Amino acid sequence: MLILRCLHFSSEISTEDRLAKIRPIVDHFNKKMNEIYYPGKQLSLDESMVLWCGRLQFRQYIKNKRHKYGIKLYVLAEPEGTVLKFQIYGGAGDDTSGIGHTQKIVLKLLEDKLDSGHSVYMDNYYNSYDLATKLLDRQTYCTGILNKNRKGNPIDLATVTLRKGENKSLFLNGVHIGKWRDKRYVLYISTEHDNEMMEVTDKRGNVIVKPAAIIHYNKFMSGVDLQDQMVSYYPCERKTMRWYKNIFIHTLQMSVRNSSALKKFLQEAKKRKIADCSPDGIFEDGIIEMKCPVNEKNYVKNGQATEKYNAQMQIQMYGSIYTSAESKRIEASIQN
Repeated sequence: MLILRCLHFSSEISTEDRLAKIRPIVDHFNKKMNEIYYPGKQLSLDESMVLWCGRLQFRQYIKNKRHKYGIKLYVLAEPEGTVLKFQIYGGAGDDTSGIGHTQKIVLKLLEDKLDSGHSVYMDNYYNSYDLATKLLDRQTYCTGILNKNRKGNPIDLATVTLRKGENKSLFLNGVHIGKWRDKRYVLYISTEHDNEMMEVTDKRGNVIVKPAAIIHYNKFMSGVDLQDQMVSYYPCERKTMRWYKNIFIHTLQMSVRNSSALKKFLQEAKKRKIADCSPDGIFEDGIIEMKCPVNEKNYVKNGQATEKYNAQMQIQMYGSIYTSAESKRIEASIQN
């Protein structure tokens, strides 16, 4: 309790930055995750809440969250729940506040991941036609549901009437906006998926035909919710009068959860056996792509892959979690 009482992270007093007391911790977390890990193609962006019932200028209320009152976080994560970057909502006066707030948040969280071909899945709080075109110009795809009152939506889709299971799509400048009817109308947007309809089996075993964009959205969107679920199993909240200490404890929980997920990923990668290795061989799971001269002495010895060969596999892994120092060491072993 004495450590918690004396805990602080910044001695700077700023009247402009409301998050100055916790800013070093947030920046350190985001910087370290960007240095040690690069994610796969699919990313999800959503809000998270840190419980806080005291007085605070930027306290928020979100009715569908476990903690309805608290401090809102904008989180960029992988579908498996690994948090890559997060930002605290600081209310009016923040650098992302004002007109176009949601676009600024998305571009801020994705600033290190643009121009790399990522697919970002977001809900109707963020998605819009303008944001989709901006991300597409930066070689980044977005998919998700769309608010029917969002500016830039096509007027034709607002008035169209559909039967259950029918889909209507419009395309403009590489952006696909569709309207599909299930139990109710669903408006969605995508710059990656066309108007293809796919079959999917529900929990009761019934086969339902849905748009491909909706199926992929349901599959990859739950990364932030999964992170919140895993953290809730081992709550570490402490009673405190300082809101920034709750943020610090929550950041520690996210770090521990990330460490567990990355360790599991690395162990599975090491245990993965070579399924097919030909001069143009590609692993069946699509994670590793390489050209493997299997008959060369430097790579295979007595039927076993050598350390040099394993090092080449590690360098070419998609979504590598090696630090820059480890990557240099592995590259040196390949050159030798």
